Order: sequence, then C-alpha cells, then structure tokens
Amino acid sequence: MEEPQTTDFKRYCKTLRLQNDAHLISEYKKVHAAGAAWPEITQGMREVGILDMEIYLLGEQLFMIMDTVPDFDHDQAMQVLATKPRQAEWEAYVARFQQTSAEATADEKWQLMERIYKLGE
Repeated sequence: MEEPQTTDFKRYCKTLRLQNDAHLISEYKKVHAAGAAWPEITQGMREVGILDMEIYLLGEQLFMIMDTVPDFDHDQAMQVLATKPRQAEWEAYVARFQQTSAEATADEKWQLMERIYKLGE
C-alpha cells in the first residue's frame, strides 16, 4: 500500500451563505470568474501566506478551500489581510451578494469548518 503524501501547506475549509437570489448569485459568480477579482485582493492574500484558494457553490451555499504556507497563523493573517489595500472596499462590495453586513471582514463572514474525516486517518 502506498504511503500518504506529506504536504508543505496547511488547508482551511470555510463556508458562507449567499442571498437566495438567482440574479445576485449569477453576479457573484461573475465577480469571481478567472481574472475578475481585483488584483489588490489576490495580492493581499498572497502576502499573508495564502498559496491557493478555490470556492465552490451549491445553491446559495459557498465552500472555500484555502491552502496556506505551513507556518500560517489563521487569526493573525486574517487581521493583517483586513488592513490590505482595497480589502475593506472589496468586502463591502461583495456583501450585497452575501447573507452578511457590509462592515463584516472576510474572517467574520467565512466560517471555518471542522474536518471530521480524512481518508487514511
């Protein structure tokens, strides 16, 4: 049997609920299409140690997979990310699609999920 691969990153999974509105969900998908996110937002994420991120959608429920550097401190990184250029503006902009307030930070919106199963453990 093959041994599981070790990884050089940490993985976080988060969830957030969108407004139950087909038009808003369609628009949310557009602002997250390849190349559509503001460059300052992706740059800020990279600067705090986020290596990769994917967001999935089912109905109005979002699921995010976030891979980070191995020594990533989630709480500290989210505090720093909130101060990055245009981050507050982005959060206010996308809040209209989400079941949240325009003042909420990304960390307040996206709720960390608990892993309850991993193949091989």
